Amino acid sequence: MAGAAAPAAAFSTLAPPLEQLRHLARELRLLLPGVRVGEAQETTKEFNRGTFWRRLNEAAVKVSREATTLTEAFSRLPLPSPQETQRFCEQVHATIKAIIAVYYSLPKDQGITLRKLVRSATLDVVDGMAQLVEVLFITPAQSPENNDLISCNSVWVACQQVPRIPRDNKAAALLMLTKSVDFVKDAHEEMERAVDEYDPYCGLLNDTEEDTSDNHGDEEDDVLVSLNNRDLYWSEEDQELIIPCLALVRASKAGLKKIRISVAENGKKDQVAQLDDIVDISDEISPSVDDLALSIYPPMCHLTVRINSAKLVSVLKKALEITKASHVTPKPEDSWIPLLINAVDHCMNRIKELTQNELEL
Repeated sequence: MAGAAAPAAAFSTLAPPLEQLRHLARELRLLLPGVRVGEAQETTKEFNRGTFWRRLNEAAVKVSREATTLTEAFSRLPLPSPQETQRFCEQVHATIKAIIAVYYSLPKDQGITLRKLVRSATLDVVDGMAQLVEVLFITPAQSPENNDLISCNSVWVACQQVPRIPRDNKAAALLMLTKSVDFVKDAHEEMERAVDEYDPYCGLLNDTEEDTSDNHGDEEDDVLVSLNNRDLYWSEEDQELIIPCLALVRASKAGLKKIRISVAENGKKDQVAQLDDIVDISDEISPSVDDLALSIYPPMCHLTVRINSAKLVSVLKKALEITKASHVTPKPEDSWIPLLINAVDHCMNRIKELTQNELEL
């Protein structure tokens, strides 16, 4: 009798279903910091790329399946019993730990860029599952809000992205370089659009001969005051300075495109360290372009523009030099890199000329 009573006592101490979900969400959230900083597991076994990707894809499928099962169980009434909820939570936790373990099995020598992409995908899966569990215990079952939140939850999307991860470090490098090119392209287009759309005299040109109201003169005075406010528009000196800034951003875009082409045509999958170096420094170009782009808007501080231009030039030239010294540039003496460096130096010299007065103040 005592033995039979023990399991019953254990069941009676289980927390209510929604409280168990709350605890599961907390546990999943606690796993995220470890994934962000976790190192690859040390092993003496030879890495098998095919086996790794098969295991990762299978783990993602299992997570997606458990997410669906959990959602079906907690999106309708009555809710599962505490015992059933415990089983659901254990299965979800186990599948999440399993996909994390697969990520940890990817050695560093397969490439840091590749590991970052796998880590990002793993984090998205864990975070998506945590979000789903939070929705299920916060939002009442069968409510419209519950259905809407579940339908757009990211765990299924994250699991579907796993098979699309590049399979080697060269492919990963090309993906990251393509993203950098797109970011810089967007920033350049935004800068050009701002310059094209700028028209400080639009208030004056919209007047018509039929406008004979008494306050017409006051409105014209307001427009003239606006034109004299450097917080609202670019001065002639500002517009002159924008020209080499735009040229510098165009050179950054051209450089990134050329780097990506060099990696695509000459990059070797086994040269993971050099590919990682190229991606790491190239990743710094887009934020530097953004800083420069933001600094050209009025009120423009010429000294800030000069500083941000110099930062961008430094990063860009370093990326070009690293690319030139790597295996993706088989004939450095015949490459396009010296020509682009000369163009970048020309832009920077022009920016220095136009901002020299700021240094002398």
